[in-house]
Amino acid sequence: MAAADGWRGPVAALRARLLAEINSTVHGDDLHLERYDRPAGDPGLFGPRSVVWRVHGHPAGMLAGGFAALLLQSLHPLAMAGVDAYSDFREDPTGRLNRTARFVSTTTLGSTEAAERAIEAVRRIHPRIRGTAPDGRPYRADDPALLTWVHTAEVYCFLTGHQMFADRPLTGAESDAYLDEVAVIAERLGATGAPHSRAEVLAYLAEIRPELRATPAALEVVELLRGFGRSARERAVVHLLTNASVGMLPDWARAELGIRRPRSVREAWDRPVARVAGRLMVWACGDSQIRAAAEARAAAAPAGRAPAEVVAAD
Repeated sequence: MAAADGWRGPVAALRARLLAEINSTVHGDDLHLERYDRPAGDPGLFGPRSVVWRVHGHPAGMLAGGFAALLLQSLHPLAMAGVDAYSDFREDPTGRLNRTARFVSTTTLGSTEAAERAIEAVRRIHPRIRGTAPDGRPYRADDPALLTWVHTAEVYCFLTGHQMFADRPLTGAESDAYLDEVAVIAERLGATGAPHSRAEVLAYLAEIRPELRATPAALEVVELLRGFGRSARERAVVHLLTNASVGMLPDWARAELGIRRPRSVREAWDRPVARVAGRLMVWACGDSQIRAAAEARAAAAPAGRAPAEVVAAD
């Protein structure tokens, strides 16, 4: 017992250090808990019982899935042209990750008001992002078709990441429920025809496949992700997760990006090693402060109502 007690301090310190590093990398220095802890009784756009909360609450699945989404999204020449011209992903890749993670966590777990503010902020910015791609075609970030592409590539990879890293993967019905629920964000951003099921996702990817190809900017994203990280430890973990991300991509996407990693390596090495790293990440994150704040908000009685009244009303 004494020996066990002696380990608790160092283990707790290690866990706290890892959590601080993960939060800094993914969310930045401020978690902005005020977006999640109020008002009492507000479920947000989805609520604690949603499949979205389950999928987006898995840190390893979301981070690896997010890296895969960046690779897949880069294959649309018009979407990549906008990123290439307007994003600071080269100069501040961590800042770009922070902003993306903040939008996802706010719209997923934030209060209804915080989620709607985040969506409206993006809607205000999108009309300013427009131009001409290197192939001469015009693009604009508020194009409903491009919004559908970005959303579909993202949720396809988030779902794939969850299925790879979660101890209890979703059933087929749960996977369809996730895609149906999360489509509301794409639709509020202005997307049209966002898929609501796995069958619709696969049909969409097959339909859009002829439009996709690797531009020089897309290949630059691959190189950026391979070297992502502010420290040797961070780069090592990201390297493990991005190897797993490569395995999440459709075969044609890997081929288009020039990523040649044999199936045997992906299945016998990349995936098992990434899962170990993912379990370490889940252990370090423990009960997410953001998730805890959101759950407490959703479970609390609204002002002026007693908890018993809330249960009766529900």
